[in-house]
Amino acid sequence: MKIANPHHVEYNYRKAKPGDLQDLVTIYNYAVGTFESTCDVSEVSIESRRTWLRDHINNPARPLWVAYVVGDPTKICGYLCFSDFLNAREGYKITSDLAIYLHPNYQSQGLGSFLLSSALKVAPTLGIHVLATTIFSSNKKSLSLFKKFDFQVWGELPGVANLNGKIKDLTVVGIHL
Repeated sequence: MKIANPHHVEYNYRKAKPGDLQDLVTIYNYAVGTFESTCDVSEVSIESRRTWLRDHINNPARPLWVAYVVGDPTKICGYLCFSDFLNAREGYKITSDLAIYLHPNYQSQGLGSFLLSSALKVAPTLGIHVLATTIFSSNKKSLSLFKKFDFQVWGELPGVANLNGKIKDLTVVGIHL
């Protein structure tokens, strides 16, 4: 799916492949260093993410998409991951946890909107009726992105994360499709 944005950059996405692992880890590790997007407090290794990638590649109901600028499908600029919700019990299969990670050079350029709007369109074809995620309450850009697409705040979890001494609150957002 292609979509234009106000920054005059066209994005597309495809399902992740094993050869994407280095780029995925690089993008994720950038987020680790910001203390705004993940509870990991130190960088992850390529080896530690192999099973994660393989599990998504082998599960068509929980894909991992890599985003790229149209014209250069080898240059990954971000990704979106559909994951099992909470403890992955059968009753939760209608709900997917979403994660979006963007390379710093592509933040605030419409890529997050492209990925999230695409996920909202595709999720029902995957058997997903509810999308949910947790966002650090201090991450105003992510909260704004999800609000723009009509995600509602479903709860606040105060002081549940400790990132090297920085105590973080989580906001739970979701949408029924």
